[in-house]
Amino acid sequence: MKYSRLTKEQFEELHQEFINFLASQSITASEWQEIKEQKPEVAEQELDVFSDLVWEGVLNQAQYLEHISANQIYLFKITEFTINLIAVKIENEAVDVTTRHGYAWLQQNLMDDRVSLYTSSKNISDDRNKDIFALIRQGAVITKGELYGFFEKHLNL
Repeated sequence: MKYSRLTKEQFEELHQEFINFLASQSITASEWQEIKEQKPEVAEQELDVFSDLVWEGVLNQAQYLEHISANQIYLFKITEFTINLIAVKIENEAVDVTTRHGYAWLQQNLMDDRVSLYTSSKNISDDRNKDIFALIRQGAVITKGELYGFFEKHLNL
């Protein structure tokens, strides 16, 4: 398995897609039931293959990621060749940017000495999706990039 197995909830959400996946392999509902009961290791492999296919589709579309904690924001923009980072660090214990009040403070105090902004860029490896998945495993989530765009404008990148 290249990525990670989907959760039970994700499989339930993708129930019809999983049925289509099995059908593409000429596996009927009754055959699937039989595989689960008599060859659980084969069923596990099918779940893993389907999970990887779903992840590949999602990761192929990913262009922006965010990882936000109480006093740090990591914003990633994935291009064809690079992963660009905008990092925001708040050195004010009273501010938690995961809250509405904390984020409002950040917007109003972007040029405050207690706010540090960093940018960085690194080349994507031969496996773009694995690079993105590694960031997701560390807590990043795929976004539409509005927050990245906001900071990109303010940093004149």
